[in-house]
Amino acid sequence: MIRTASIFASGAAALLLAAAQPALAQDGHVNHAEGHAAHGHAHAAFASDRLHVRVDGPEGAPDLILIPGLSSSPEIWQGVVDHLGDRYRVHRIHVQGFAGAPAEGNASGPVAAPVAEEIARYIREQGLRKPAVVGHSMGGTMGMMLAARHPDLVGKLMVVDMIPFMGAMFGPPGTTAESIAPVADQVFTAQSTAPRDQYLIQAKASVTGMIKTEAARPGPLGDVETSDQQVSAAAFRELILTDLRPELGKITAPTEVLYVKFNDPRMTDAITDTIYQMSFANLPGAKLKRIDDSAHFIMLDQPTAFYGDLDAFLSAK
Repeated sequence: MIRTASIFASGAAALLLAAAQPALAQDGHVNHAEGHAAHGHAHAAFASDRLHVRVDGPEGAPDLILIPGLSSSPEIWQGVVDHLGDRYRVHRIHVQGFAGAPAEGNASGPVAAPVAEEIARYIREQGLRKPAVVGHSMGGTMGMMLAARHPDLVGKLMVVDMIPFMGAMFGPPGTTAESIAPVADQVFTAQSTAPRDQYLIQAKASVTGMIKTEAARPGPLGDVETSDQQVSAAAFRELILTDLRPELGKITAPTEVLYVKFNDPRMTDAITDTIYQMSFANLPGAKLKRIDDSAHFIMLDQPTAFYGDLDAFLSAK
């Protein structure tokens, strides 16, 4: 099945290559704070050169951490925040180098793993008690890292449309992080050196493929256009090389995985289901659920279904 899955690799690469966009505008934390104050949220008092955190909801409410994906803004979760209202204290992660935030500590080297460690530090220093964690795409990777490497910190984990080893989609059966490294390096070189206009063309194709709902595309497209090229390229290389399958057994938090059929007519529902079942075989307690009639950004394409699953996930004992 993974060989069949590799058919999807070229399409996935085309979509995700576009996520590494040269920055058109990058404001600092102060500008973020000023610009977003009107939306009713604040920034957490947490010093980090890897991320900053928007906070919504009343103190004392259950804590929920939302992690966006590659080159994405916390704005992708705005519908979720509006839906939850005052029921939760929502902490939205903004990764430095993505969506207008200056690169800072993410300017070179890995991104996902260091950011996951900073989220762990955030949980400890802010005194959050077993927060629920929801991560989309690369945010799902960071959520899995966090729950596997710091199981004492995570109360629940929801992974939205991400497998634990994306590199498997770029090679034949038996692909390992080591064997796929040359491909990851080639992708990184292509992303990090491509001219800006090529990235902008790819960005439009990327959003078209990842979001079925046309009206929902402008925000994510703006995010990739204002993300740092080098940060996104490095993060994508890291995703290809990161195999979390051996670590899944360390996750103790109840876990749910929402996913969609791969965006290729040759990839059927059944093939997609099998790939996810195989990918999460080391976490047998995980609940896997396919959301139909949706592309990669499930929360934007199928918000009613997503909110329903999220509510059930958060309220389950």
